[in-house]
Amino acid sequence: MKDIGAKLREARESVDITVEEAAGDLKVSKSQIENIEAGNLEAFQDIFYLKYFIRDYAKYLGLNYDELVDEFNEYLFDYTSKISLDDIEEASKKEQEKKDKIRSPYTIDYYRKTNYAKLIFLILGVAIIIAVLILIFR
Repeated sequence: MKDIGAKLREARESVDITVEEAAGDLKVSKSQIENIEAGNLEAFQDIFYLKYFIRDYAKYLGLNYDELVDEFNEYLFDYTSKISLDDIEEASKKEQEKKDKIRSPYTIDYYRKTNYAKLIFLILGVAIIIAVLILIFR
């Protein structure tokens, strides 16, 4: 990953573009440019975003972006093939725990909504049956 970042940095410096100019033109933060050039993969949460960012940055600098994306894909393959299955399962569990904990007031919890809907229909059904029985036995 550092090789890709070094290529991008060298290309940027060879055309006399500052980090601030590149960040402004690409509409990204300065730290993102700095992290990509430093090869800091951990600074990016989404690998797919990072891949497209490398592509766009390489296009911006006039580099062959297909080669850099292929190099990134090879790096990812090597990087992920060294991760044990236990680590993957643990990361998956942690991610699920985060999803379970994070709740927005605007998020619809479909499971709760479904349970309330069933309860309302049950109460309405019982009320209708009681009303019909009262009308019949009057």
